[in-house]
Parts: sequence; C-alpha cells; structure tokens
Amino acid sequence: MKNVRTLVTGATGYVGSRLVTALLTEGHDVVAASRNPNRLADFGWRDRVSAVALDAHDEASARSALADAGPVDVLYYLVHGIGQPDFRDADNRAAANVARAAKDAGVRRIVYLGGFVPDGGDLSEHLASRAEVAEALHIDGGPDVVWLGAAIIIGAGSTSFEMLRYVGDRFLVIPMPSWSANPLDPISICDVLHYLVAAADGDRVPAGSYDITGAETTSYGDLLRTYARIAGKWRAEVPVNGVDTGLVSLVTAAVLPVPGGLAADLVQSLDHPMMASEARLRELVPDPPGGLVGIEEAITRALGSRSRRPVDELTDMHHLADTDPDWAGGDILRIRHLAGTVTPGIARPALGLIGAVPGPVAGAVRTGLDTVLHLLPKGTPA
Repeated sequence: MKNVRTLVTGATGYVGSRLVTALLTEGHDVVAASRNPNRLADFGWRDRVSAVALDAHDEASARSALADAGPVDVLYYLVHGIGQPDFRDADNRAAANVARAAKDAGVRRIVYLGGFVPDGGDLSEHLASRAEVAEALHIDGGPDVVWLGAAIIIGAGSTSFEMLRYVGDRFLVIPMPSWSANPLDPISICDVLHYLVAAADGDRVPAGSYDITGAETTSYGDLLRTYARIAGKWRAEVPVNGVDTGLVSLVTAAVLPVPGGLAADLVQSLDHPMMASEARLRELVPDPPGGLVGIEEAITRALGSRSRRPVDELTDMHHLADTDPDWAGGDILRIRHLAGTVTPGIARPALGLIGAVPGPVAGAVRTGLDTVLHLLPKGTPA
C-alpha cells in the first residue's frame, strides 16, 4: 500500500494513540486530532505528527480541523462518549458532523472502529450506538466508509481487559451468571492495529462492514478462567441464575476502579453472544507475520507490562503506556507506583515484595490510597 495522509480522531485514546504509532511505523503522514491539542504533548510521537483541534460535537470545529489539516486521504473515526450521560444521541450527532466536514474536505475514506452488532433482541445502549454511528458516517456523496467491528480487545490499558483483570484479581469467589457462557470472539490489540492500518488501503479493502477477531472463540467465563490461570490465581466459581447484566453493571461500577458509567455500559453488552459475522476482514487481509495472537499469548503479553513507557517506545503494544488512564494496570502496579514516589532509592528494590500481596487486599489498599490522595480519575477516559 502506498503511503497515505491520515487523520486520527481520538488520538489520545487507548487505540488511537497506538494507531498513530503503527501508522508512523508504516511511513504514513499522520495528523493527530484532539479536542485539546495541548494534550498531544504528552505522547512520544508528538514531534512526528501534525496536530489539529477537533471537537466532533461541534460542527464548526470539525470543519475548521479538516481545513487546518490540509489534504487528508483517510480519516480514522475513533470517537465515542460511552459512559457519559446521553452519549447515544451525542455520538450520532458527532459522527454526522465529522462526515459532513470530511465530505467538504475531499476525504476519500473513513475507517471506523465499532463493535459487533448481534442479530435480534434488545441491544444495549453501547451496541445500538455503535451501529447508529456507522450509519451516521454514511452520507450521500461523502467518503466511503469501512466499519470494523470488534468485541473485547486484549491489552494492558484496554478498558475491557482492565475490567477482566480487576474481576480476576479482586474476587476470590467469582459469580458466573448464565450469560457468562455466551460465545465471544476477543482480539489482541496488535491484531486490531494490523487490521486498522490495512483498512486504509482501498485497493485491498472495499468499503463496507467487516468484523475483526483473533483466531479463537471463547466465552467471558472461560476468559476469566484463562486470565486467573495465567496470572497464577486460584479462584472459586459460583453459578448463579436470574442475575442480569443490569445488576452486575451496577456492582461492577461500584467495586472496580474503572469509571462507573463506562464499566456499566460495557457489562450490559455481554448479555448477547459477541461472535463475528461471516463478513470478516481476514478474508481480504493476510494474517500478520507470525499469525494472529492467541488468547493465552495476548493475556500473557498484557500481564508482562511492568512499568509505563511512552506509547511509541513500547516493545509490545500489549504493554501499558504512560498515557493510558491512571486506573489501568492493576492494583499491584498502582501501589508500587505510589509507594515508589515516597520511598528512598536505596529501598526501592524491596517494592517487589508488594507483588506478594493477595489480590483482594491489594485492591482495598489501592482504593484507600487513591481515595485519600484524590488520584483516582472516575471521569471519562482519554
């Protein structure tokens, strides 16, 4: 694929910041967009990209950003307001604003990362919104649209993985509702980036809707079991009946350090089988060198993150970046970081002993420290 000029909305987010890194590695000319361009200074790739201010919820801002960016071939749409009040309508309006601005600016293609949309049944607000955003991006005479659907993304810093981590770490006894057996097609963050970069190539990937997955199908229950085994934790399970995702979402929002509204919306999506449709991008795009990353390997690599580094210096995209949310990374890493700020250098090797603290105890300690120090961001993630 020839090098193209791309604009990445949501460039400060988990996927967006890694996508900028991947595009730069491939030699593309990248424009990074953010509502607050000053935030881009925190990212290791800042000096290698152009920056524009873009608030997708403001049509004038979207038009101004595309004008300031100059010619753009492909626009990556990674904006979402999940976890915020009334995010569904706001997301639809934002997508329409950007689509109209992209049309007027002559953008050739919009690549949108959304979620799977199961057939039948009442969809959660999150899943319904993802489909509506894809529709809003399609406008007459506008750029062609490639909609990539993904389920759980495995990688340190990913909200869905961090929720899995905290459930596996903090609960000695894990309730297993009937919906935890619903089939699920997760995907490694490295494979997400592989497909996102490939989707910019109009010769290889025609406009349309595609699902992206890893090589294996599992369930949320089995994913928890796999996480616990790899993390070296023994966990008891209790089958429970009649517990819907609505109740679980409330409990999850209360006991996990992930922002409450975000956690609740994601949990409610688990009420449906999250399996890819027959329209899979793998039919058009060859697997990356070495093949797709399996579930066990992805979890192992995500747990191999021992410290935060600039996103463009990560040796593995499964690892934690210094720009990922403060609530990501697990309780032990958070406690070690807080303790390290007040521990003399000569004593810091002893901080490794914190790793022996039982998960539920570490969770309680970390929550207490963050509450006292007012360091726990319970708002919207980047």
